[in-house]
Order: sequence, then structure tokens, then C-alpha cells
Amino acid sequence: MGARPVLPVRLPADLANVKPGKLPPGLLRPIRPYGHLHWLAADAYHAMRRAAFNDGIRPFKPTSAHDAYRPLSTQLGGFLARYTTDPIPNSRSIRMWDGKRWYLKPGQAPMLPPGLGFHPLGLAVDIWGASGDRLQWLEANAVSFGWSWEFTSGAEPWHLRYVVGDRTPARVQRWKDSHANRSNRRVN
Repeated sequence: MGARPVLPVRLPADLANVKPGKLPPGLLRPIRPYGHLHWLAADAYHAMRRAAFNDGIRPFKPTSAHDAYRPLSTQLGGFLARYTTDPIPNSRSIRMWDGKRWYLKPGQAPMLPPGLGFHPLGLAVDIWGASGDRLQWLEANAVSFGWSWEFTSGAEPWHLRYVVGDRTPARVQRWKDSHANRSNRRVN
């Protein structure tokens, strides 16, 4: 497996004055089988999911309901469950937050402090089972749907960020057009 592309994130214009983790409900859309994303990222996720299914990549889903949009309360709960202010020698991850040094508890996965990163903006999703054929498919296709990684290789191959701001990638537009056509046929 090669290096994964890491592209800079352009925020959608409607996130300009929004507090991370406190997105208005009108900016969020449900994704299958669970979770929510910013509406532009949700369209891109559904288009990518459909293409993955068409190519035999199944299941294609978030790792859990909390691994797409994370409200501030969810991120706070996760952070406090994983980190402590009690010093832990040789901690794999130390974060500064709320004016204190936080140490990762043994056996826990690292996490950003509340309000940081792209999950609280609805622009990140963790894809279940991102290894083997699924990861190879993502590496070959994710960018064409507006997604990118945060790391070139190694860490978090499951973590994708929606990076194209207000622009709709061509593959997403084709999915939207075909989705609208299917809906129109059902109505007529």
C-alpha cells in the first residue's frame, strides 16, 4: 500500500462562524448506517459508499455512530474517558487542554481535546475496517469524492476528512444527479 494523499481542508462557507461541536441541525445530514456529517460531506460520503458497494466493497460504514460528527458533549466524554491529568510515565500521547497536561490512559486510543479536529465540524468520518481491499479501494478513490487523509501512512488509515469546501466533485455530482433521477421516477 502506498502513501495516502494528505490535502489541505477547505471549510464550507456555512461553517465560517460555527462553533465546532455545536453545529446547527440544518447543517447536518444522516449517513448510513449511522451518524451524521455536514451536508456536503454527507453527499460525498453517500456517493463514495455507493461506488464502493458497486465495486464489491462491503460493508462500507463508519466505525461507530460517534465516528462521524461529534457534538462537543460526545468529544468531551470520550476525551475524559481516555485521558487523565494524573502523570503517566511513557504515555503514548500527551495533550494540552483547559490549561492542563493530559496523559493517555493505558490501552486507550488517542483523541483530540474537545472542539479540535474535523469530527466536531462534521467533516471527518472513520471508515470501519480500513485495511486490505477496502483501504486499497479508498486509496484509489477517496480523493475523487472530495476526501483526504490526515496522515500519509501508518497512523489512522480509517480517518478521512472532507477537504473540498463548497466545491462538489464530479463523482459526487453524478451520484446526486442519478439519485435525483431515481427519486423523480418514483414520484412520476
